[in-house]
Amino acid sequence: MVSPQPTAVVKITVPTSEIAKAQKESRAKIEEALPKLDAGTSGYGCTLWHPPVRDRLYIEPGFIVTRSFKSTGEVVASELPGGRAAHYLMRGPYEGLPAAWKLLLDRVERRNLKPAGSNWEI
Repeated sequence: MVSPQPTAVVKITVPTSEIAKAQKESRAKIEEALPKLDAGTSGYGCTLWHPPVRDRLYIEPGFIVTRSFKSTGEVVASELPGGRAAHYLMRGPYEGLPAAWKLLLDRVERRNLKPAGSNWEI
């Protein structure tokens, strides 16, 4: 079981081919806004996402923060959900993420578990 964690994010839907670019641009916006938000930060980057629909992915790239805050512009308060979660530790370059997600989701399927629909990476 994991506890919910507050986050500072930019909520966007992007073509799957633009995920890396969108995450980088969103995190730059958040890093600029964080000092003014009084949200504290754990320093951990994160991305919440939902399964792709027609080659587009809803994502919330951002950072885990220590407390909620009043949203400003595109930077909004959100949270990583709490509850039962499957975990996988990946080490290596960003390009390895698709294979890591496949390994994790295959493990979930082999254990006859059902994904909740909200996924995240830290």
